Amino acid sequence: MTNRINIVEVGPRDGLQNEKQAIDVATKVALIERLADAGLKTVEAGAFVSPKWVPQMAASDEVLATIKRAPGVSYPVLTPNMKGYEGARAGKADTVAIFGAASESFSKKNINASIAESLERFKPVLDAAKTDGIRVRGYVSCVLGCPYEGEIPLGNVVNISKALFEMGCYEISLGDTIGVGAAGEARAMIRAVAEEVPIAALAGHFHDTYGQALANIYAALEEGVRTFDSSVSGLGGCPYAPGASGNVATEDVVYMLDHSGFETGADLDALVRISVWISEKLGRRPASKVARAKTAATIDKM
Repeated sequence: MTNRINIVEVGPRDGLQNEKQAIDVATKVALIERLADAGLKTVEAGAFVSPKWVPQMAASDEVLATIKRAPGVSYPVLTPNMKGYEGARAGKADTVAIFGAASESFSKKNINASIAESLERFKPVLDAAKTDGIRVRGYVSCVLGCPYEGEIPLGNVVNISKALFEMGCYEISLGDTIGVGAAGEARAMIRAVAEEVPIAALAGHFHDTYGQALANIYAALEEGVRTFDSSVSGLGGCPYAPGASGNVATEDVVYMLDHSGFETGADLDALVRISVWISEKLGRRPASKVARAKTAATIDKM
């Protein structure tokens, strides 16, 4: 099993999409380019979704048109339907992502469709992407708990993961959307899904609401998962737990991996600088413990 880990940086999309303050295109572009320059090979660049519901992603077409694309770096964008896919294709996206859920209630609240309806909606996107030679990544939300239903049966997670993989998604990102899972639960979930989807096609997306993200990542590592989603500076709070942290910080993940014998190719010091920079732009302290520890004198003045 390889010790090389792929970090999928979700800060510019999943991190910024919940911000209430306006974020200009230049800042988004600078964030994406800096993250790529720091050695990250996958950096989410935006989402082709309704600006009515996700106003921060309204200029994703402009962002894609403006970024200087680094060699060997992928810039995925979210595309929930064919309209979104057509926008992504026009913007010359190399990878798109579709997002489903293991919870019926969350699926209906999030994308206004049942799980079965969401899969039908995704089929034309996957068919078009296959024709166009564009890769499709699948997200599954609420794999370890739902804000509306509580505990989610493992069978739900397995079934939608298998369906997305069989439809043509090259990778399935398993998301603990509200960050309630702990290592034993994460391990059991990974094992269950891996019975139907190859472990090499699985990724972990663990939120840090209860401070369990790094433990969950390590449990998934021990099961053979080698791709993880994270967000620089911990951008992206959890909308279902007011005041709680959401995405795990990329710097914290890279620090743990670097000190545990794994390789990410990421420059930790550069990530810390980016963390401080984007936090200053947003008028807050970094959520990352590593960024705070490494820049304590500076951060205390913020």
